[in-house]
Amino acid sequence: MLDKTIHILNGDALVPRLDAVGIKEDQFVWREMLCEGKTVYDLKSDAFKDVRIDYLKQFIDTEITYDESFLIPLLTTNFAKYTSIVLWFEYDLFCHINMIAALSYLKQLKVSGNIYLVCSGWVDNEPNLKGIGELTDVQLKEHYKQKIKLTQKDIDLADTLWKLYCTDDHTNFKKYITLTSSFPYLSNCINAHLKRFPSVSNGMNVLETHILKIIHKEEIKSTRQLIGYILQYQGYYGFGDLQIKNIIHKLATFFETKNDRLTLNRQGLLAIDNIQSFYDQLSDDTFFGNCSKYEYCYHPSKQILTKHE
Repeated sequence: MLDKTIHILNGDALVPRLDAVGIKEDQFVWREMLCEGKTVYDLKSDAFKDVRIDYLKQFIDTEITYDESFLIPLLTTNFAKYTSIVLWFEYDLFCHINMIAALSYLKQLKVSGNIYLVCSGWVDNEPNLKGIGELTDVQLKEHYKQKIKLTQKDIDLADTLWKLYCTDDHTNFKKYITLTSSFPYLSNCINAHLKRFPSVSNGMNVLETHILKIIHKEEIKSTRQLIGYILQYQGYYGFGDLQIKNIIHKLATFFETKNDRLTLNRQGLLAIDNIQSFYDQLSDDTFFGNCSKYEYCYHPSKQILTKHE
């Protein structure tokens, strides 16, 4: 068999970047955001398509759009014919959920080619974590040169985590935090995921509380400025502006505009000081995989999830 490589990319912006640095093999763009909304383990199933369309209809116009942008290319690409498959995903939770789904899919297809991972994050002599799109051409080529060859154990782990993500109970994610693997940021992302569930102290998750604390500490004059700030300082989540905007909208009852800046109201102050829980006020039908966000609580002191009582 002749050597043939396909690259699975985390977004369309990477397509011209790879071409510009001379990486010109076949490409598949992973146009999904599996970190939000319901999911089903088998990406080839009608059930998977149904739950994703039901969630994504708030963002996309038609079922045809989803089929043409993601499902049809995924299901018609013959990954088995490639001797090498290179995944390009970043250090954050957004990318990691997509990554474990992609690896699970490749395992289900029983591909025999070598599978590699190019994962951006910490870069030598750089003060902050960097996404793939933030890398210079030189750094991009160096990342590719240092790509990680995944073992069967790594692929099995990704498949196990994807299967777990598609269940209605995410308490068992905790035991994978300390597991050794070839995924350099997996532990950080699992931690970040567990913290997406509401805290027992104030009924908000870590990012929601973080947003209120930024409003309290910084001179934020508008929600637009706040979105920009959170995008820059969100840690291992990797959310886009639309996701951050939706979170801020949900928190609108906790702050107001006063003297030309955003200011926490009494509820907001009670929340950031962990004096009162707003669990019931915030509770909605949000799902991560097949797990209901508000059926569980996160315990910061123990770093575990338990069923909400």
